[in-house]
Amino acid sequence: MHIVAEAIVCAVLPHGEHGAIARLMTPDDGLQPGYVRGGRSRQLRPVLLPGNIVQAEFRARTEEQLAGLTVELIHSRGPLLGEALAAAAIDWATALTAIALPEGQPYPRLHEALDGMLGAVEHAPSARGWVAALVRYEQLLLAELGFGLDLSCCVATGATDDLAFVSPKSASAVSRIAGAAYAGRLLPLPGFLLAGGEADWPDLLDGLRLTGFFLDRDVLTERKQAVLAARERLVQRLKRVTG
Repeated sequence: MHIVAEAIVCAVLPHGEHGAIARLMTPDDGLQPGYVRGGRSRQLRPVLLPGNIVQAEFRARTEEQLAGLTVELIHSRGPLLGEALAAAAIDWATALTAIALPEGQPYPRLHEALDGMLGAVEHAPSARGWVAALVRYEQLLLAELGFGLDLSCCVATGATDDLAFVSPKSASAVSRIAGAAYAGRLLPLPGFLLAGGEADWPDLLDGLRLTGFFLDRDVLTERKQAVLAARERLVQRLKRVTG
């Protein structure tokens, strides 16, 4: 096995005295793990930061063997780790990618969306400028793993107008009229997930609540539940910002 690609660092775990096992998101080969000799050294620690873009080369004699991995830094997002909200967003998005996706399966749309979301965190003037991108990334990840939300029409009436809720059972949209009597049991559907564009904080937090519900229920089960702590830290920080 030999893969050479620009990749996004998603997770790094120590291995042995000096090495590290890194999981990188590649454009064409999906999530790939590799052993980095000296990965915990002063030279490579700043390179192997979640969110960084690296030039990666994986080599292994067989598909079953853990590949040896060499990396060179292309773009660092390390300076963002000193900003609490940005650091929490990068921590969550990369951790979700590393733990939710099966290794070795191509997800080019997810790679593009993750790169765009991390770019938004880096360049937006405030958190309000990137939270929608995070919600859309979570929505896409759900869809790519077979748990997509059906927001095309009302599951009860077939109507395509005034969709206001999502059923937690079917993951399908519900119109305002059809869901009025059951609003307390339905999840709010923020308008930016249908129409795109900017959103205010109540809608952004509703978006996080919506995707978070289905990530918790359908994707981050059993041992994967531990990663939700990173998401909870992010959501709580965002709530403090919104006052």
